[in-house]
Amino acid sequence: MASVSSDPVERLEAVLGVSTGTPRKRMLVIVNPYATTVSDRLKNLVVYALRGSYHVEAIDTEKRNHATELSREAARQGYDVVVAFGGDGTFNEAANGLAGSETALGCLPGGRTNVFCRILGIPHDVVDATEHLLHMADRWRTRAVDVGWAGERGFLFSAGVGLDATVVEQVDAHPQLKARFGEWYYAMVALRTFNRHYLRRPPRLEATVGSEHIAGVSAFVQNAAPYTYFGNRQIDIGEGATLDSGDLSGAILCRARLVDVPTLIFRAVNGRPPVSRHRQITPLEHIPGLRVRSLDERPLPLQVDGDYIGQVQDVEFRVERAALQVVA
Repeated sequence: MASVSSDPVERLEAVLGVSTGTPRKRMLVIVNPYATTVSDRLKNLVVYALRGSYHVEAIDTEKRNHATELSREAARQGYDVVVAFGGDGTFNEAANGLAGSETALGCLPGGRTNVFCRILGIPHDVVDATEHLLHMADRWRTRAVDVGWAGERGFLFSAGVGLDATVVEQVDAHPQLKARFGEWYYAMVALRTFNRHYLRRPPRLEATVGSEHIAGVSAFVQNAAPYTYFGNRQIDIGEGATLDSGDLSGAILCRARLVDVPTLIFRAVNGRPPVSRHRQITPLEHIPGLRVRSLDERPLPLQVDGDYIGQVQDVEFRVERAALQVVA
């Protein structure tokens, strides 16, 4: 029996003959050249393969939010689909440019975690995901999904204020360590951040949900499940929200104590009992939105879909139903 290569470039070369006929749909491929698994050779082969079934143009991103600008312009020009080739940050930027338009978002996994691809059921392997797009050309259909908003920034599956945003900020400052050690580097930074910034004098915040006011040290918001992954393990924090439920879920971490860390980590990784039932967690289930503000005048760190956005004094979260078309 012939062995199957594990090299995505070699495997992609073997499937270049896959074609579904005369190209009809217009496709813009937006490539993040700095994504973990993206190389020039792989990018060129992916684009070459897709040109067998689509009218394809490809552009590399050059700066932060460049994918948003490119996607917005593609929607104005009437492209059928924008394919983001990168990680969750690239998917997020593209979605922010396409939300509210008829142009669909397609995803090719080029990051390490690729949470949104997994949620949509898109293959985690770039070769399989490319074949998926090729086969979709003849049986074209899109799906409308919800978009969460943190102020003016859209998010696809999760956002956070506090601990997780601080962790993301510090991890993104060391991309080589992030690429090399992945989720283990996140875990190390999370423990270090908790010990340094959340045990003695954590930032204080208040979440307002309807008429209810909840004080805490971190807020976690989900537009879909799971919140993220640790390797292949799903990490769920909130319960209830899905990509087409029209609502949000999440949780408020009310207090940060050393004694609570082991049980919180155990629940997050194992899923049972759920994080939302922890004594220091106030769950948020099936809510239309919430507002989070600082209680001690210190600015709060904010992240969306695993990308650090910056610091805010207050931020309003909401959901826009069926705001984005996706190919999945």
